[in-house]
Amino acid sequence: MAVMAKSPRATPARTARARRKVEPTPPPTWIKPQLAKLVAKSPDGNEWAHEIKFDGYRMHARLDAGRVQILTRRANDWTDKYPAIAKSITRLPAQNAYLDGELCGVLPDGRTTAFNLIQNATDTSEGSLVFFLFDLLFLEGENLMVLPLVERKTRLASLLKGAPHSLRYNDHQMGHGPEFHRLACQHGLEGIVSKRVNGHYEPDRRTWLKIKCLNREEFVVVGWSDPEGGRHLIGSLLLGYYTPQGKLIYAGRVGTGMPVVELERLWRRLQPLVIDKMLLDEPPPRGTRFGSLLVLSRVHWVRPEMVVEVSYGEWTPEGLLRHVAYLDEREDKLPATCAGVRRR
Repeated sequence: MAVMAKSPRATPARTARARRKVEPTPPPTWIKPQLAKLVAKSPDGNEWAHEIKFDGYRMHARLDAGRVQILTRRANDWTDKYPAIAKSITRLPAQNAYLDGELCGVLPDGRTTAFNLIQNATDTSEGSLVFFLFDLLFLEGENLMVLPLVERKTRLASLLKGAPHSLRYNDHQMGHGPEFHRLACQHGLEGIVSKRVNGHYEPDRRTWLKIKCLNREEFVVVGWSDPEGGRHLIGSLLLGYYTPQGKLIYAGRVGTGMPVVELERLWRRLQPLVIDKMLLDEPPPRGTRFGSLLVLSRVHWVRPEMVVEVSYGEWTPEGLLRHVAYLDEREDKLPATCAGVRRR
C-alpha cells in the first residue's frame, strides 16, 4: 500500500512552471540495505563516523510524488502497519526521496527496546513510534549513494528540518570511537555503528561495523521442547545458527523471558513449521555442565524459518549459550543471516 499526500493547489504560475520543468526521476523501487558486521571494538581515527545503534526494525521509506511506502530490509511493504509514520513522510519538503533508518518503539525513559510497540502499532498507538533516519539514498531524481557518507547525512539533516516528531535525524560523532562506545554503554544503549566518513552506500555489503554493549544476537528456531510442571505450551525454544559453509549448528535453548501471551503467540507461529526430521547438521547434546538434560523424544522440530533475538551471558566451552533470555521474534531478519557470533 502507498499513502498519498494532498496535491498542491494549482495556480497559473505553478502550471506554467510545471510545463517547463521535467519531472524528476522516481526513486528505485527497492534498494538492498547496506549492512553491518559485528566486531568487538570500535575503530579510532577521524576517518570514522559513529552513530547510536537503535534497538528496532531496519526500514526504508520510499517517497514518490507524494506516495509513500515503508519497506522492510527484506523488501516487504509494511505501509499498512504504520500509516502515521507514512503520513509524516508525506510532509517532508520533497517530491521524491528514498531514506534509510530504524523504526523504534520508544519507552517513557527514552530507551528503544520496546519491540512490542512496533509489532502492535495501530493508528491510536503509533505515538510511541519514532523513525530514526540515518541515510538518504535518493532525492529529487538524484542518486546520492555515490556521495560520501558525510555529504548524504548533511542533505538528510537539511531535509528533516521541521519534520514531524516521529521522524528524527540520527546524528553522528566524528572520530573518538572507543570513547563514544563507552559512553553509549554507560547510558544503557545497545551499542554503536561505525561508518567510514567518505564511504559510498554499498547495498547488501557488510562494510559498516556494529559494536554492541550487551551480548545480544539473533538465532533461528530449530524446534521447541514440551513444557514441564505448570509451564504453558512451550518448555524452551531450541536455537541454531549457520556457519559460513551453510551448516546449521545447535546453539542452545531459551526458556525465560516469555510471558504466557507470548508463549501462546509463539506456539501458534510454530505450528505450520513443524516437520518430522531434525535439520541440524549434528544433534544437540542431551546434557551439559551448565544445563538440564534435553530429552530429544520430547522435542518438536521445525523448519528453520523463524528468527528470534536473545540476550546471553556467554558461550560455554562446548559452544552453547549460557544465561539466555528471550527478547522477541525478529520478522525483519532472514534465517541465513544468523551467524552465531561468539563472544567469550
